[in-house]
Amino acid sequence: MTGTDGDPYLARVTVYPVKSLDGVEREAARFTTGGALELDRTYALVDEEGGYVNGKRERAVHRLRSEFDVASCHLDLSSPDVASETFDLSLDDEDRPTDADALTEWLSTYFGYPVSLRHDRASGFPDDTDASGPTVVSTATVREVASWFDGIDVEGMRRRLRANLEIGGVPPFWEDHLFADRDHVVSFSVGDVELEGVNPCQRCVVPSRDPDTGEETEGFRRRFVERREATMPPWSGGDWFDHSFRLMVNTRVPAVGENPTVSVGDPVVVGKTRPADDR
Repeated sequence: MTGTDGDPYLARVTVYPVKSLDGVEREAARFTTGGALELDRTYALVDEEGGYVNGKRERAVHRLRSEFDVASCHLDLSSPDVASETFDLSLDDEDRPTDADALTEWLSTYFGYPVSLRHDRASGFPDDTDASGPTVVSTATVREVASWFDGIDVEGMRRRLRANLEIGGVPPFWEDHLFADRDHVVSFSVGDVELEGVNPCQRCVVPSRDPDTGEETEGFRRRFVERREATMPPWSGGDWFDHSFRLMVNTRVPAVGENPTVSVGDPVVVGKTRPADDR
């Protein structure tokens, strides 16, 4: 493919075990049979109507700090408003997170309304169910977008964008090579794993908020759109951009192979563009 300047490689892997809570950085991650990264959005919080209790709908989510131990499936939760506690999310004999009741009681006290916990170890709870693979952005993009705003550093922007796979060795917005138009997908590989880039992620209100407090960054969307349009590379744009509040690439995994693992340092190779329904 022309225009894919640089020497792309996988620079960072982050999974978010509980949807909307803090991420866990990994050196390597396997894919599940459902095409998701293991432990990415495996658990989700929902209200009594079954709606997600996430940063998009509930500002108080931002004030929660979480640490997830991958080996034990223990979740440490803390907040300025509620005493911290540790919960065991490994599955019991009934295929249910061991401390589900204790966790939901803690969270219901925190939010002030009933919250329950769901889990799906095969597919997780992606935002885009038609492109349920890992989200992809480049390190240079995170750095560039952070430079658009006073008081937001690279790590702060990374926490706002919440990508799974971060690509190094490439210029800003390189990941825009990984999608085409609405009728096509772009094949690419990370190490031995084949993926398909589907679309540029439509951003919600979450990136505009301070990830620690939930406080809105004044003029965030307006500034973002202005700079996104001004810096749009020649390989990007197209019919996905009905608006310019889009960044990061949603993907899918057409088939999980025999060794479905990606590791930091893996080469990233862009393949062919083909019809989206040609599986």
